[in-house]
Amino acid sequence: MAVVEPWHSVTGWRCAVCGTDVSLAETEPWRCPRSTTTDRNHLLQHVLDPMAAGQPRRHPNPFVRYDSRLAWSAAAATRGMPLDARDALVIELDRRVREVDRIGFASTPFERHDALSAALGFNESAGVWVKRECDGVAGSQKSRHLVTILLFLLADEMIAGRKATERPPLAIASCGNAALAAATLASAADWPLDVYVPTWMDAAFGRELDRLGARTQLCERRADDPPGDPAMFRFREAVANGAIPFTVQGPENVLCLDGGRSIGWEIAEQFAEAQRGDDSLDAVFVQVGGGAFASSVAAGLSEVGHPVPLMAVQTAGCAPLARAWERGATVDSVWSEVMTPWPDPASIADGILDDETYDWIGVVGAMRQTGGQPVVALETSIEQAWHLARRVGLNVSPTGAAGLAGLLATLDGVDGAAWRARQVAIVASGVQRGQSTS
Repeated sequence: MAVVEPWHSVTGWRCAVCGTDVSLAETEPWRCPRSTTTDRNHLLQHVLDPMAAGQPRRHPNPFVRYDSRLAWSAAAATRGMPLDARDALVIELDRRVREVDRIGFASTPFERHDALSAALGFNESAGVWVKRECDGVAGSQKSRHLVTILLFLLADEMIAGRKATERPPLAIASCGNAALAAATLASAADWPLDVYVPTWMDAAFGRELDRLGARTQLCERRADDPPGDPAMFRFREAVANGAIPFTVQGPENVLCLDGGRSIGWEIAEQFAEAQRGDDSLDAVFVQVGGGAFASSVAAGLSEVGHPVPLMAVQTAGCAPLARAWERGATVDSVWSEVMTPWPDPASIADGILDDETYDWIGVVGAMRQTGGQPVVALETSIEQAWHLARRVGLNVSPTGAAGLAGLLATLDGVDGAAWRARQVAIVASGVQRGQSTS
């Protein structure tokens, strides 16, 4: 019996800055076509068909389950790749990921954390709900962002009939969990990967990247570099020379915003399945570095009719998003006037030390649409949250505890008592590996 092709929710991409449309048939849809080396302030976002429900299927792998909601799949279908071939591609990649990481792609747990709720003084009818992305592939949500890029590439390779020997290298700028997820997936697909890292990268982490077969490129600051991250500059140079942006910054590759939405879809389903009656989540606290994580979670929740106030958490040692918010940032703001590099980022939560919130448009839009706001956590709150998380059984790094730090900072405010009567969610993402990893 023939497999019925689903009606896809995603119909293409559109730049939130200049309005340029990009077709699903485009074979390199990474960035807005009007983005240049001198004007990178563009951000593609998904265009959704309001009539397409994109219903999930009964399958444990989210990238099979949510096939009809995913842009990589819609693009492959547009170019003639049928559903059974897409399913087979996802399942085979998952098998190879398990060979590398022992963990494959599956729905991560989301439940009321009784010990954490009690420790923070929440009412019994309220509580703290925890989405455990630290239990996912490579220990963080980064793998969800990157796998949709890889699936797009593998599908394109199959459709075009190219050989694996013709593959250009993947490139990423990271020295933590994003790099680890990239190296894990690249190893599973046997795809060459260059990781551009700062000079202060931990040597043990470099050895882990070596073990996974990634090529580490140490990036010193050059005299002619503008303000910003030199690893990001070298990454962009590599992409200009033909490398594929295998990254978690939306302006560099829109497909990283694709799979990240699955976290929001899962939260909505899992909360409903917990039989909370008419209850709804009152807020979700998400750590913000580059911003793809927070914007994707918020988008996923909103797309399935469960918009939740987004509390976007940064550390006091690096808070460019909160500063932009104070400047009155909206999605129509002039990028260079509201989002500027943060000088000398510093925190033990080193995974959210992006000197710019690259996906700020998506995060600001979500906060304004849902009634959320930025939260700046002091370093003491980060440390307290990290120790508390580990005490109640969450194996997260300081970065992975940043969402909880934002909740702690909020509970210490004037409305703390009111918050303790609410249903709030945090996403624990970024496993502790003997060091603080991003």
